[in-house]
Amino acid sequence: MYLNKSLLQKSAKLLCLSLTALLFTSKGFSQQTRTVADFDKDWHFHLGDVNDGEKTSLSDGAWHTLNLPHDWSIEGKFSKDNRATPEGGALPGGIGWYRKTFIVPASSKNQLVYIDFDGVYQKSDVWVNGHHLGFRPNGYISFRYELTPYLNFGGKNIIAVKVDNSVQPNSRWYSGSGIYRNVWLVTTNKVAVDHWGTYVTTPVINDRFATVSLNVQIGNYTGKKQSITVNTSILNAAGKVVSALASPLIIKDTINQLAQSINVSQPKLWSVANPYLYKVITKISGAGISDTYTTPLGIRYFNFDADKGFSLNGKPMKILGVCEHHDLGSLGAAVNTRALERQLQMLKAMGCNGIRTSHNPPAPELLDLCDKMGFIVMDEAFDCWEWQKVKYDYHLYFKEWHKRDLQDQVLRDRNHPSVIIWSIGNEIPQQSDTSALRLAPELAGIMRDLDKTRPITSANDNPGKGNKIIQSGAIDLIGYNYHEYDYAKFHDRYPGKKFIATETTSGLEMRGDYDMPSDSVRAWPSGHPFIGNADNSVSAYDNVRPPWGSTHEATWKVIKKYDFLSGLFIWTGFDYMGEPTPYSWPSRSSYFGIIDLAGFPKNVYYMYQSEWTNKTVLHIFPHWNWKPGKTVDVWAYYNNADEVELYLNGKSLGVKKKTGDDLHVMWRLTFEPGTLKAVSRKNGKVVLTREIHTAGAPVKIELTADRKNIKADGKDLSFITVKILDKDGNLVPNADNLVNFKINGAAFIASVDNGDEVSHDPFKADYRKAFNGLALAIVQAKEKPGDVTFTATSKGLEGAKVVLKVAK
Repeated sequence: MYLNKSLLQKSAKLLCLSLTALLFTSKGFSQQTRTVADFDKDWHFHLGDVNDGEKTSLSDGAWHTLNLPHDWSIEGKFSKDNRATPEGGALPGGIGWYRKTFIVPASSKNQLVYIDFDGVYQKSDVWVNGHHLGFRPNGYISFRYELTPYLNFGGKNIIAVKVDNSVQPNSRWYSGSGIYRNVWLVTTNKVAVDHWGTYVTTPVINDRFATVSLNVQIGNYTGKKQSITVNTSILNAAGKVVSALASPLIIKDTINQLAQSINVSQPKLWSVANPYLYKVITKISGAGISDTYTTPLGIRYFNFDADKGFSLNGKPMKILGVCEHHDLGSLGAAVNTRALERQLQMLKAMGCNGIRTSHNPPAPELLDLCDKMGFIVMDEAFDCWEWQKVKYDYHLYFKEWHKRDLQDQVLRDRNHPSVIIWSIGNEIPQQSDTSALRLAPELAGIMRDLDKTRPITSANDNPGKGNKIIQSGAIDLIGYNYHEYDYAKFHDRYPGKKFIATETTSGLEMRGDYDMPSDSVRAWPSGHPFIGNADNSVSAYDNVRPPWGSTHEATWKVIKKYDFLSGLFIWTGFDYMGEPTPYSWPSRSSYFGIIDLAGFPKNVYYMYQSEWTNKTVLHIFPHWNWKPGKTVDVWAYYNNADEVELYLNGKSLGVKKKTGDDLHVMWRLTFEPGTLKAVSRKNGKVVLTREIHTAGAPVKIELTADRKNIKADGKDLSFITVKILDKDGNLVPNADNLVNFKINGAAFIASVDNGDEVSHDPFKADYRKAFNGLALAIVQAKEKPGDVTFTATSKGLEGAKVVLKVAK
């Protein structure tokens, strides 16, 4: 039977439009209240510039159809010749066009329709029906355009977005390219709470009650006076109303302000251990007027003290934070809530309680998760001001756009209880120039005009007395990047000031690779030219650092010693794309992470877990596959015990105890194959036992899914760990077998990885070589429920499979 392909495409497109219109009519475009519709589906994409790409007459039927968020760079090929350079991830940039056709029902003609972009990297131009809505150069900022004047209500509409990431390098790390965060279609009546139009604070908190102050900005776009009532309800975590207030109001102007004050009895406080969340529901009602707006609320108070450090809800604690770039490893920059959640879960299990959004406003989903999971956030704005770090970075747009971008960041993020600190910049080149005496107060003033409840800092890599940002008096917390040897003398330099270690350590490690002797610290890169390891590896003992940094242990020993050191943000929690210090090409991703790019912890993860949590830890390393006679250093991280005894093939090699400020114990052994066993004891009683066996040849594959039940929402993920094992089930530590993947059912392979900083294999593939015995496959749910069978095979190995369930 002959099928007309063009006719089928047109029919499918009409069906899609009809379904979209039905969705918006039944759910997304009610006349009674606001709606926020997911606008991520069924975009058409073209990589490359397009003449007249914004015109409605353009045919985009041959373009690729995809769902957002989307990062086209992660789909490309690694090359040292890509303009981003290896420091930017060695992946291609370019220009991309996105178009989406949609219908807004005629019944919405008397409402207001907006499009919200959470982030587009970078230099985005947006049109609707050929009308240019605006340009935003900042790839990390969220923004909104009103569509109402240009819409064909009841007819076809076309959104077109041009994204220009062709002029590079414009970032010191991997940026990604495209509409890489979520997009929303928002519809309101003509009287409604404005965009980011609430501001909630808690000026009074005690055991009996908390006073919640709410400022509401109400838009009146009817052109006439309106009589309304603003009803505010505070709901507890169970959804029960615990306090409410109604305020009648006459609004005459386009923009109207209302201040309300409500008490919550016996409040439950938000903390890192118990991140209790309320909701503030604002409802506007009147003749033909209805709007509902939700604001998150966490009731908490905190303080930074010059002598005592940080306290939350009156309890002293240290901020145990990490710095995080925005990419999600092999998924690229395209935001995914589950991928973010997985990262935060791993960090939480390590004892981490803080996130620094290096060096830009984060995806909104990250802050939502930090609110829910209990993380303290340093919300950072800029990596540079007027002076460049790389040739085509934000300094080109700073003068024109910094005020708007900074205002948008604070307005968007100021209601998140997790956000505790604002940062106006990272290692700003102007910190030693008198221009900072002008700019730092200006930036801090923009923030304070919108939020006076949080301290402001700047991350300074030259924090000495000559620092003009500090001299300006604009910042509340003196931020130190590195310089851990100066921490103890901080008050000699800045008497009475408050300290935060905004960036620390930069320890370098490659998972599963070891250089002896382990007690010799290497400062890499060093020398001209720098000569490291021929295979671009870095030892996974905590014994390699860059010249400006330190080992993990060195900085933590100082931070834990002094109360006035309020906390630290380690560089970094996870490896990230780009900045492959101490190397360049063929390396293409960082070695800085405590956890590698695929999400496999490096050894130092367990040092922090032993120090930052109450979980009983005994972690020994390295692996036990070496050449006979080789001298091998064995380390143990442990806690909740007095000592550790090490055995090799049943023979005791002695008891070791941490003394002074030691954070690990070490034995130097001559390798012989067999079993290495460590036993930790307290008061002579065994606490934990750990064994490492000499592994034989690879025999089989083992698959472990982090979640076997995922949602049929088109976005949820299951992370499947691939292990190469010997006949006895031991991980083969040097295995690099090529593993092929096959998937059947209601999901697809979103990406693959193995944590190797030097690999040039594509992330978007159905195969991956193991790296030091491990690989990863990320499976993404489709929108229809069903079973999923994921299979892994490799030549000469026993294969494996795992079954997942995708359900509504």
